[in-house]
Amino acid sequence: MDIYVIKRQFLEYLEIEKGSSLKTVENYDRYLTRFFEQAKIKSPSDINDDNVREFRLFLNRQPGVKVRGQASANLKKNTQNYHMIALRVFLKYLMKRSITALTPDRVELAKIKGRELDLMTTNELDRLLKAPDMTRLQGLRDKAILELFFSTGLRLSELCSLNRDLDLTRDEFSIRGKGEKVRVVFLSDDAKSAIKKYLENRKDMEEPMFLQSSNRKSETNRLTPRSIERIVKKYAIASGISRKVTPHVIRHSFATDLLSNGADIRSVQMMLGHANIATTQVYTHVTDAQLREVHKKFHSKKK
Repeated sequence: MDIYVIKRQFLEYLEIEKGSSLKTVENYDRYLTRFFEQAKIKSPSDINDDNVREFRLFLNRQPGVKVRGQASANLKKNTQNYHMIALRVFLKYLMKRSITALTPDRVELAKIKGRELDLMTTNELDRLLKAPDMTRLQGLRDKAILELFFSTGLRLSELCSLNRDLDLTRDEFSIRGKGEKVRVVFLSDDAKSAIKKYLENRKDMEEPMFLQSSNRKSETNRLTPRSIERIVKKYAIASGISRKVTPHVIRHSFATDLLSNGADIRSVQMMLGHANIATTQVYTHVTDAQLREVHKKFHSKKK
């Protein structure tokens, strides 16, 4: 059977049966095509240990993304692993359909360094949330954005998609996130208050929750992800925070705040919308200091 016919069926399976996002399907298509072309794969039976190993060498020798006109030494290990993960998922699909090919467990991932989180201190977060000028509509909007990020742990794309019909009489709402998966997120009193003040001062009837400052009445008037990144950066600078602050850094703060105050990791995983708990476990190091105190207090005490 032609490998490209099977690939098309696989991508349709991801989109329809697995509910993968179109971006994920697009990425898997690109990664697999790259492998098939480089390894000259014509059918599933052509995939073997040798050409997978050669493909890994090929990826490792590719130049990285250009920054200021210069490419990094080679493709990042994470990016290399994305290719391998796509291939492994494809091979699992072949196995499910009883199509003879290399077994998925033969595809190994490159070892990568432990992920480091760029976290704000409690004082920095407090300064950031207080930075907007509450006497102006733009400041009210930006305050609502910052409070909403910290209250819910929303992804940037999720916050951008919100409309103003949010029910502020409740402390929670549903959001459709990655892979079209729906989860519940929770509103703090500060977040509800900030959103309410912003909406009460809006004079328009536009649908989006957060609008550009211009008076253009169109769908493009919805704040874009890039615009919100700039807003967060502006207030970080104004607050005297020297580290890089992004919406994702605030999402990190949301997760670590929960964990450091005693939340269990499974609950945090659900609130963040992580499909795999291993993704959430990167945050657990923040409780190390607390664990140390527990150890000192309870370990090897005479009864």
